[in-house]
Amino acid sequence: MGPMDPSQGWGLDTGFIQQDHHVNPRRLYSQNGADWQYRVDHERLRRQRLERARQEMEADDLGALVLFAGANIRYITGSYQGNWKYNINIRYAVLPRGGDPVLFETAGSDMYNAMLDLPWMKDRVRPAMTWQWAEGAVGEMADKMVNSVLEVLKENGVEKEKIGIDGLDMPGLHAMEKAGIQIVNGWPAMSRARVVKTIDEIEQLKMSASIGDAAMWHVKHDWLKPGITERQIEAKVHEFMLSRGCEIIYDIIVASGGNTSPYRRWATDKLIQQGDLLIIDINAVGPGGYFIDYVRTFKCAAKLNQQEIDLYRETYDSMYAGLENLRPGKTSADVVSKFPIYDDDKYGTVTLQQFAHSIGITLYEGMWMSRAYSMKYPAEIKENMYFAIETFAGHAGLPQTCRLEENVLVTKDGPSVFTKMEHMEEAVAGYRPGEFHHATIFGYPNK
Repeated sequence: MGPMDPSQGWGLDTGFIQQDHHVNPRRLYSQNGADWQYRVDHERLRRQRLERARQEMEADDLGALVLFAGANIRYITGSYQGNWKYNINIRYAVLPRGGDPVLFETAGSDMYNAMLDLPWMKDRVRPAMTWQWAEGAVGEMADKMVNSVLEVLKENGVEKEKIGIDGLDMPGLHAMEKAGIQIVNGWPAMSRARVVKTIDEIEQLKMSASIGDAAMWHVKHDWLKPGITERQIEAKVHEFMLSRGCEIIYDIIVASGGNTSPYRRWATDKLIQQGDLLIIDINAVGPGGYFIDYVRTFKCAAKLNQQEIDLYRETYDSMYAGLENLRPGKTSADVVSKFPIYDDDKYGTVTLQQFAHSIGITLYEGMWMSRAYSMKYPAEIKENMYFAIETFAGHAGLPQTCRLEENVLVTKDGPSVFTKMEHMEEAVAGYRPGEFHHATIFGYPNK
């Protein structure tokens, strides 16, 4: 295969590997660029993300999208100036129908850095008007923010149309209404755009998974010893993952011994003892801003007993039974129907302990699947969606318990598991759950 349309990037000759490069977790590019190999194409990445946002904006008949969430701004402009700016409403971007995005960046050196860093934005970087925490000037500053947005809308002739907003506080909302802007919910359009990944997004998710896998191996084989604390494990994972190219560490959840029942989802300075189960949940932002989020359960300096093996298999079975249904044409109902009855059913809400969620440039990017509602409101699963699927055996009265999670790409041929860290040998060696066939799941972790 030769070069494709230059606007879409180059094609790869995949005749030898007989599958698309991006669907195979073992085909891993370096994070660094090179003149001798076509790797992640960041120009294509920015272009295709913007195309997806435009398509979904058109599908909702929006004259423009006005975005305040940092991940949404990054998605359409390629701009990033640190995680601290993601969700404090000090910058925003406007994507008008038929026009190019305009970035309103924090005035001062941040704006000048954006002009230096984002040549593809050309002359479309302007000073942001901040209104939050402005003491008595909140109303006036919110009006200034809205006027800057309205200027872009008028330049593109869409000021009278429906304008999608991803989120506003009350002063911002009132200022929009006062200016006569017809605002509607813009989250559905951005969510639909982001939950279906481009090829280059998938390649970077794969890189993130590889860093998480390596850190998890070191937890099991190097760092998990009697006498270490949960926070020391957390610190070692932080250091390792930052040294391997992660942008930030979002959170490393470490729970051991009694802290696994009920499951405590934050690390403490508890000493880890011989015989403790350890649940570790790695949440980090890898290369290019793309997340890794997955869980393993290990045992410190001892073998699993039969009760623990049974709990491990219960968790493993429900996770892989649900995972088997991460296929194009299946629905979220097909996935959660494989989960056992849990507190999602009891309380009619998401526990975030037995569910699947889309991940990408945020930990929760769009679709959540839960027994609380997914069987009543099934959502379609599409090719190139990417999910974290996690299950839990958390029955009352247990001395310790188990949790597992995988990261999975939906391919045209079925789920491809990107998290490769092996499962506990004494629990799964020679073991085959009966609800599905492992051969249908690409990248299934070696046992």
